[in-house]
Amino acid sequence: MSRTEAAEACAKDLIVTGQLGALRSCGLKRGAGRTPEIPVFDPYTGERLGAVPCASAEEVRQAVDWAMAYPAKLTRHQRASVLEGCARKVRERMEPIARLISAESGLSIHDARYEVGRVCSVLGFGAQEVLRDDGQTFSCDLGVPTRARKVFTQRFPLQGVIAAITPFNHPMNQVAHKVVPSIASNNRMVLKPSEKVPFSAMLLADLLYEAGLPEPMLQILAGEPGEVVDALLAHPDVEMITFTGGVAVGKAIAQRAGYRKLVLELGGNDPLIVMDDADLEEASTLAVLGSYRNSGQRCTAIKRMLVHASIAEDFTARLVEKTRAFACGDPMLESNQMGTVIDAGAAKRIAERVEEAIAQGAQLLHGHLREGALYAPTVLDRVRPEMRVVREETFGPVSPIIRFRTVHEAIAIANSTAFGLSSAVCTNRLSDIDRFVHGLHVGTVNVREVPGYRLEVTPFGGIKDSGLGYKEGVQEAIRSFTHLKTYSLPWGEA
Repeated sequence: MSRTEAAEACAKDLIVTGQLGALRSCGLKRGAGRTPEIPVFDPYTGERLGAVPCASAEEVRQAVDWAMAYPAKLTRHQRASVLEGCARKVRERMEPIARLISAESGLSIHDARYEVGRVCSVLGFGAQEVLRDDGQTFSCDLGVPTRARKVFTQRFPLQGVIAAITPFNHPMNQVAHKVVPSIASNNRMVLKPSEKVPFSAMLLADLLYEAGLPEPMLQILAGEPGEVVDALLAHPDVEMITFTGGVAVGKAIAQRAGYRKLVLELGGNDPLIVMDDADLEEASTLAVLGSYRNSGQRCTAIKRMLVHASIAEDFTARLVEKTRAFACGDPMLESNQMGTVIDAGAAKRIAERVEEAIAQGAQLLHGHLREGALYAPTVLDRVRPEMRVVREETFGPVSPIIRFRTVHEAIAIANSTAFGLSSAVCTNRLSDIDRFVHGLHVGTVNVREVPGYRLEVTPFGGIKDSGLGYKEGVQEAIRSFTHLKTYSLPWGEA
């Protein structure tokens, strides 16, 4: 069986093309043969894997109306059971799910398995958070005059519907980060996945339904981005929009959202800062993993390597050696650590940006080879901060090296872009760590780790063009997806 045949068989084993339960959940009466389809292609082979129905603006409105008509009243026990049950189903089918993710996204099978494991973690943390008491109590004898009362707080789900929009780079995990907090907080959600990778999102929805989730609480609608997003923004019952994706689209959504809750995660340009006292073997290993995992298509991927001039030659030699050994190609082959980027157009844009940097004086040390959606891991030296390859977010497996001489200079270079998501620092000096933690304009500083290190439950998000400051992570997302109500009662004697 060929690779494409295996991928198609995997997809058909998990979903019935064009008749997904997640599409049926919308309660829409679709006429036979009338609904236009969105084809889904294998980025590596370019062959068609299948198709999903393309939702119209009217169907988006119907989906929101159906959600609004459903009173979500699941108990904490029921919500926890749904999330735990789905986690079990995902674990039981980990390998075929990973192969589906790899087939529609081009991610290596290793990265796809890692993604499935993260989805299980999100579901597990969500089930735990459901059972956590989310209120606070304040005694009213704290000030003068004292009162015989107590003040209580309690979180309630939103009154309207949450609209969620997810990107292509984590086909199922990004969806889980929206869906799990919504279920945990008893909300109703209409989610539009990237039209490039809809199968993973719809499969997760089907597994949640099998675990007992009422279908109106989660609907997945694939469609043309502009039409679906316009319909969601136009609906008066959409109370909140949570979006992960590009800056331009995120800012356009913010301008049109009006008086609604917004959570925007808009990408990053994350630096790895390597100081002169760093363990260079450790630092170069982190550099490779941080740059090339997920084909470099992560908001927290290392996009810039700021290396102290005194150790730059040694670090660069190690980085090139490890990059040469980082095998890329057919995503389904166990011997390959990296697959493709999302499509040939994305690979071409990455190559053009690298070409521009080379023309401006950057030195190509390895890589810069493209075949379709495959773009080889690439190392550039002698990069300057003003070059577009590091000034903007280059969403792919590129390692640009910028040299610096002082902590002050490193902080200034790191802060010189419009983004402020995450960062990584390789040093053992506490004084330098303190300066970076306080000086870097980012949401996260990881010491002797990649910028993307996180737990699914910890706060995650950035500032500047990386987002509005609201955090993802199960706990923080639940807070964003709820209203906090305060009430007080007479308590004890005056």
